[in-house]
Amino acid sequence: MTTTPTSFESPYEVATPEGADGWEQMYNWYHLRGEERRADDEQRFWFHDRLHHPRVLQPYDEIQCECWWQALGAFNTRILAMPPAYGVDQRIINGYLYVSPVPADPAQLQARAELFQRRAGHYYDNWDAIYEEWKQKVTARLREIRAMDFSPLPDIEDESVVFDHRGYSSGYRMIQDFHRLVVVMYETYQYHFEMLNLGYAAYLTLFQFCKQAFPNITDQAISRMVGGLHVDLYRPDDELKRLSKEAVRLGINDEVASADSADALFARLRESDAGREWVADWERTADPWFLFSTDPGHPGGYHDSKPWIEDPDVPLAAVREYVARLREGEEIDRPTAQVLAERERIAGEYRKLLPDEDREAFDEMLELARTVFVYIEEHNIYIEHWLWATFWRKSRDLAAALSAMGAFDAPEDMFLLRRSEVAEAIYDIVAAWSVGSRPRGADYWRPIIAERRRIYEALKAWDPPPALGPPPEEVNEPFTVMLWGITTDQVAAWLSGAGEDGKTLQGQAGSPGVVEGPARIVKTVEELDDVQHGEVLICPATSPSWSPVFSRVVATVSDVGGVMSHAAIICREYGLPAVVGTGGAVRSIATGQRVRVDGDRGIVTILE
Repeated sequence: MTTTPTSFESPYEVATPEGADGWEQMYNWYHLRGEERRADDEQRFWFHDRLHHPRVLQPYDEIQCECWWQALGAFNTRILAMPPAYGVDQRIINGYLYVSPVPADPAQLQARAELFQRRAGHYYDNWDAIYEEWKQKVTARLREIRAMDFSPLPDIEDESVVFDHRGYSSGYRMIQDFHRLVVVMYETYQYHFEMLNLGYAAYLTLFQFCKQAFPNITDQAISRMVGGLHVDLYRPDDELKRLSKEAVRLGINDEVASADSADALFARLRESDAGREWVADWERTADPWFLFSTDPGHPGGYHDSKPWIEDPDVPLAAVREYVARLREGEEIDRPTAQVLAERERIAGEYRKLLPDEDREAFDEMLELARTVFVYIEEHNIYIEHWLWATFWRKSRDLAAALSAMGAFDAPEDMFLLRRSEVAEAIYDIVAAWSVGSRPRGADYWRPIIAERRRIYEALKAWDPPPALGPPPEEVNEPFTVMLWGITTDQVAAWLSGAGEDGKTLQGQAGSPGVVEGPARIVKTVEELDDVQHGEVLICPATSPSWSPVFSRVVATVSDVGGVMSHAAIICREYGLPAVVGTGGAVRSIATGQRVRVDGDRGIVTILE
């Protein structure tokens, strides 16, 4: 008889994959395991953060993890004094990010709750005004990094350096701009969490009230009470639909519908007045609305995921689809009116069930949840899309410049260095440029990069376990469940090693509706073009930038994410049935298999 283990493997006992010895050199020491904190780490439950960082991290990309690690923790623990939880701790193990929510000290809960009520109350009372201030702060940082120029250093400085009395060299500016580029991202992640978890806390208050008042209410019903919002996160897709309508109006829809590539289409359209008008419209729209990252799941985590503006064939594919639907007389706009009507119906029906004395409190909680929910969704486009897309573009510009000046054999080499090592590489180049001598450059970094590239490839082949350490008796930390989609049942299944029955997968009910259709496995944005009408999208996680494909699919199933993940929220906004947080749909289902998606109960059934 096989005994089910009571704990996952210790994070300190995880073996190094074959061929990856020395992987620790790729990451900062404070992100790694250490014997001095082993006793504490082994008492905690860790899970692989497949929502934000599903892939192996290249050393430079560690910057993104560091940004949210510190910022989330500081606002939860030190600034807002969130009562139930401190921050979310991180460890990099074999190149993958594992996280562990840190519970607050029970003895401090009452004192923290009083602090939180006063501090959060200030934000809630002044939410709209503070949000406008927030937008100004964030867009100012965006303008700052957009103004940075990481071109190769000149042979001779421009005369403006002298006659404008600038007082410093372009080499110094490169050093300073790189430092500032990184610091700005740390700063904007402070702003990211200034309001985000306050928004989640307001929603959680409504959630807990509803669960107590209506014991049989589903998580999905509560989330649908705040849906149907007009937020900028959906603006990129709305702009694609507007451009599609303009193509029809201008009579160029045939050219757009038959285009093989964006470059070829734009060149052809510039030969006519109507075409030039449409291309000019596209170019005006692209900045900023096509600064829209395409990585699956939570955007912004990897330097190699390019936004629409750098890969216009991705949004053009959606425009072709929309044009074809318009020519067939179909409606292409998001069903916001239906979602709004449904949210009012649900809220109204539950409100009637309350005693008179509770209705005012319910109304206030619901109004606040709807107010803050705009930020919960919109912060994503400001931070994860606009700022991180711009940061990665500037980083790629820097890599190209350093490579051209002899620091590396190829631009991509830079991303195998930690940020402190990139600063060293810049100084080496700047010092040599300044005195007119030869840098050590690529000769120094070449063996280091070659070794790390070999290790990186070995780590890519490793299958990281979903969790490490002792599991909690019950997963009840709200954000772990609502955002990551990790539940008590899922942890139990991981621990026992039990698979599904071969026919069904249990996840969370992300968006209502029951449909059947052939499955289409999509792991990367490049595979979106393969999606056919009437298919069920099966993916590790969706991205807001994938929303144009929703016009082709009948349902969505994801491996990760909870009812408050972006995948679930977007599907509800588009009226698309969804099951999220299944854990293993991608590996359990093959393209072409017929499946039933029950978005009401969170069940996926493989029919053939």
